[in-house]
Amino acid sequence: MENQQEFKKELNLLNATSIVAGSMIGSGIFIVTAAMSRDLGSSGWLLFAWLLTGLLTMSAALSYGELAGMMPNAGGQYVYIQRAYGKLVSFLYGWTVFTVIQTGVIAAVAVAFANYTSVFIPQLETKLVTISDAFSISYKQVMAIVSIILLTYINTNGVQSGKKVQLLFTIAKLFALFALIVLGLYVGLQTDIFSQNFAHPWDAFKTVVNEQGTTTITELSGLALVGAIGATIINSLFSSDAWNNVTFIAAEIKDPKRNIPRSLFLGTLIVTVIYLLANVAYLALLPMQGTPEGIGVLEKGIMFASEDRVGAAAANVILGNVGVFVMAGLIMISTFGCNSGLILAGGRLFYAMSKDGLFFKQASELNKNNVPEKALWVQCIWAAVLCLSGKYGDLLTYSTFASLLFYILTIYGIFILRKKEPHAERPYKAFGYPIIPALYIFITSLICITLLIYDTKSTGLGLLIVLLGIPVYFWSQHKK
Repeated sequence: MENQQEFKKELNLLNATSIVAGSMIGSGIFIVTAAMSRDLGSSGWLLFAWLLTGLLTMSAALSYGELAGMMPNAGGQYVYIQRAYGKLVSFLYGWTVFTVIQTGVIAAVAVAFANYTSVFIPQLETKLVTISDAFSISYKQVMAIVSIILLTYINTNGVQSGKKVQLLFTIAKLFALFALIVLGLYVGLQTDIFSQNFAHPWDAFKTVVNEQGTTTITELSGLALVGAIGATIINSLFSSDAWNNVTFIAAEIKDPKRNIPRSLFLGTLIVTVIYLLANVAYLALLPMQGTPEGIGVLEKGIMFASEDRVGAAAANVILGNVGVFVMAGLIMISTFGCNSGLILAGGRLFYAMSKDGLFFKQASELNKNNVPEKALWVQCIWAAVLCLSGKYGDLLTYSTFASLLFYILTIYGIFILRKKEPHAERPYKAFGYPIIPALYIFITSLICITLLIYDTKSTGLGLLIVLLGIPVYFWSQHKK
């Protein structure tokens, strides 16, 4: 018998906005600024990269608003791609999301949660099973899997449970980040660190630590500087990703034609402002330059913060040694809340694929709580496998390029649908069309070309993951 359960519209604008912001803010903002500082060596260009990231993210979100208004269905971006390009391309998107993008991010965020939990419970660092030098399982990995299972279970109990967890953790981490910014600026601006960091804000250089422990510094200008920005911006773009997850749950949002575009704008705006201010706070608290062998956080600077944990180094300046525990607690809240939104949203995309015969048939069923329980558990199982594999970091690197390609394709879909379906209902039209969407496509395409030049291996493997979906698609169609 066909399952007649339907999604219930239980999410308002506040819930939708919390999913956008909460899914974006994970652990990246506390870490990636170190790598970006080594790549650019300049406070001005560092902030420019974060500002460009925010503008790109917001312009993409505003463009998605038109598609969300036209197609307020479960599955979001997958549905938009299918309407513009057909089933094969939409399957390739869903395939990439399932194999690495959604599940890989869930795994990585869960491991980040476990890593920072081990600050309070050092026993989690212990190895549980050692199979070989290359493969072992630690209690941290088990902790990561347990957190995924717990959040999946909460989300199978209905969207009411999921939205409460998401809203609570989003508010908590926004408040904590705001406190970090305010305290950071208050403490930092009483020193001369900020003025030192901005003494020569546009003098860019790349710093590389050699195997011998020495550093090589290369000045950047012209095309070399453009290439460096294009290559390192992948860090801030990854930290600002997952804003599109709210489109996956369109069928459960009240008045989706209005509330999805609004939540996309509000959520990305909030996170963009917070990310910029957080980096200003870092520059007020810590010297940008430092040395790898530095003893304290000020000697190491932003560039060489221990394990790239810039947020922890900043908290150390504000609160002393206790700052390490405060920051660990903040990142635990941030990552747990981030995964709540990712898990809630991802199951809806796989539900939509299953409805089209492009995913496990059982994933199209809703349980008594009107949620795709089996789709959520399939997502949970694969994310857990990625936690154990230890390869999720590589998968994320490979998939980031592919993720950008699908953003470009989706926004170009607006141009296609304007031509194919000129009279379709569009409650909201893309902001600044055609200039803003075209600019996004142009700039993001330049970033992709830069990545192909500067990181050929990772981008090539990203393409390979996408292309592997082609034989899988034709095999599944032949089987049917």
